[in-house]
Amino acid sequence: MRDYLANEVRNIVLLGHSQAGKTSVVESCLYFTKVTDRMGKTVDGTSIMDYDQDEVKRGLSCYTSLAPIEWKNCKINFIDTPGYLDYEGEMQAGLSVGDSALIVVGAKEGVESGTEKAWKNVTKKHLPCIFFINKIDEEHASFENTYNQLRDKFGKTVIPFEVPIMVDGEVVGSVNVLRKKAWYYNDRENAKEVPDDLKDLVDEYYNQIAEAIAMTDDDLMEKFFSGEEFDQHEVSKGLRIGVRNGEIRPVYCGSAIKQTGIERLMDLITEYFPSYAEKGRVEAYTPKGDIIHLETNENETMSAQIFKTVVDPFVGKISYLKVLTGVLRSDSVVYNTNKEVNEKVNQIFVIKGKYQMAVGKLFTGDIGAVVKLQQTATNDTLCAKEKVVKYPSVEYVKPMLGVAVWPKTKADEDKMSYGFAKICEEDPTCKLVKNNETNEQILYGVGDQHIDLILNRLKNKYKVEVTTSSPTIQYRETIRGKAEAEGKHKKQSGGAGQYGHVKIRFEPCDSEEMVFEEEVFGGAVPRQYFPAVEQGLRECMEHGVLAGYKVVGVKAILYDGSYHEVDSKEIAFKAAARLAYKDGMPKAKPILLEPIGKVEVIAPEEYTGTLIGDFNKRRGIIMGMEMVDEKDQKVTAEVPLAEMSKYATELRSMTQGRGSYVVEFDRYEPAPNNIAEKVIKQAQARKEEQ
Repeated sequence: MRDYLANEVRNIVLLGHSQAGKTSVVESCLYFTKVTDRMGKTVDGTSIMDYDQDEVKRGLSCYTSLAPIEWKNCKINFIDTPGYLDYEGEMQAGLSVGDSALIVVGAKEGVESGTEKAWKNVTKKHLPCIFFINKIDEEHASFENTYNQLRDKFGKTVIPFEVPIMVDGEVVGSVNVLRKKAWYYNDRENAKEVPDDLKDLVDEYYNQIAEAIAMTDDDLMEKFFSGEEFDQHEVSKGLRIGVRNGEIRPVYCGSAIKQTGIERLMDLITEYFPSYAEKGRVEAYTPKGDIIHLETNENETMSAQIFKTVVDPFVGKISYLKVLTGVLRSDSVVYNTNKEVNEKVNQIFVIKGKYQMAVGKLFTGDIGAVVKLQQTATNDTLCAKEKVVKYPSVEYVKPMLGVAVWPKTKADEDKMSYGFAKICEEDPTCKLVKNNETNEQILYGVGDQHIDLILNRLKNKYKVEVTTSSPTIQYRETIRGKAEAEGKHKKQSGGAGQYGHVKIRFEPCDSEEMVFEEEVFGGAVPRQYFPAVEQGLRECMEHGVLAGYKVVGVKAILYDGSYHEVDSKEIAFKAAARLAYKDGMPKAKPILLEPIGKVEVIAPEEYTGTLIGDFNKRRGIIMGMEMVDEKDQKVTAEVPLAEMSKYATELRSMTQGRGSYVVEFDRYEPAPNNIAEKVIKQAQARKEEQ
């Protein structure tokens, strides 16, 4: 593969619903351009793109993969992303380096939640976009129905450039709307006249294209309204402008499996999608935080950003990057702005699915990988030391679904920690948190399938098996009343004795931690024993009298006691404090507190009633609603965290995958009696089992 400059590179991110055929489109392009000698399939393990054993097992993409294809003096970097919602982090990584988007839609399934999510991402990032209606040869597939759904959902910028020709329920060819010519699969070289039954439809679609072209230029608009036809040059000019600025979203069709529509799709990409060089400038930041603009060409100083990390047990760390300016050369030293260290670039690779091809350099706009960077991680900026810049980090979806994980054997504990550390390095949407209070390791992921994928990687890659459970809800205990208690520790066993005697008053306060005060008069308890009394009480406050949860909002006042000149010791007063705690806390009206979370859900407006009803079932309180765009509404609620443990999966079911949410701990509130009784009984049962 020869070197390609910025004006020859097209970076195309493939988006769409799971199983729409994104990977098949790329595999078809590879096969059509004779990069491969057969059409690969994920399910039988022959795919170049989906080669990981988890992808083969599931029959779908789980990771973002790359495929550079040479086509008509251009290099198309296809960035194939997963469509399944649990693997959204991989899709966001691919989106971060795509300059244009190809949204693949199944002709039978039509517009699905993954299609809508792809559209939102494309419009948010202002990417030029093409729709490819795939699998038009399948039974019950309908190009017209799918196109109408696209236009109804996404507006009049969605315009068909291709119409399939059907004979007896089978696709035998297609009509190019721009040229108003038909091509048949049994005679691909010679253009034919448009079939009579399609002429009116093709004319209608052509008029839609002509109207969209007219909107891109004042001269073209004047010509359009005067009724004149556009010549081929004007059509080409208008389409290039329209596709680039998002006023035209072409719709093509075909069958990736049968290689139909693939050649014209690649033509469309190279002809109408912008090259990386056409950006002109990219925005970065200086170390002081000032905005700086860099030219998107090979003469600019080198800068690149890491968008994906893979830890290979044989090769080591592989850092996927996009060269944003200048030229990245092997055997060079670059500066990592985020870590403030130099890194040695030994070897540069171009990634083609599961294959790696060594190259000497990467030019502006190109995508590749480097190996064995010591301190570099995903989102880091690499640049030349003489011109230090930093690019904004990619914002990944926050992992919300948590499970407690335990190694199956004690010997696997260190291996588990190491394995999860490496997996989290690869996957920004995976997080492992140690909860010191419950002594649990909590693994957070985007959804249950994402969690399952992570655990499979841990097992297959690092040979560690774990058991899982629901994370323990961190309840709290407090008191509502006041109580006085006495604790006397007296021990005599032949030798030196132990004596400690305290009187303590317990009362509510607003502090998170216990507040300790003393009101001792006349030296009833010598001052040197105050710290021992306080320490004894604080240790007791870690385990409440109701269900063993941490106690908050309590003031403990030492107001009296006695001591022995010989037998009194710190350990005795510490023990006396414990006795006072056990005596006084049950009399101070103890109650259970449950954690309350603030939840923000964003979903299409038609699901608002369902969401509100669901929050009511979860004992939630709706705090507000607001529109965040034309169709989506944000619902804010306060909900007990105990009711939110499986919400990631349940929200997806309620909204057909169209909703997203974040939840954060807000405060503690008294638990209702029925909930408190249930939690206390469960705690007692656990204690009896132990």
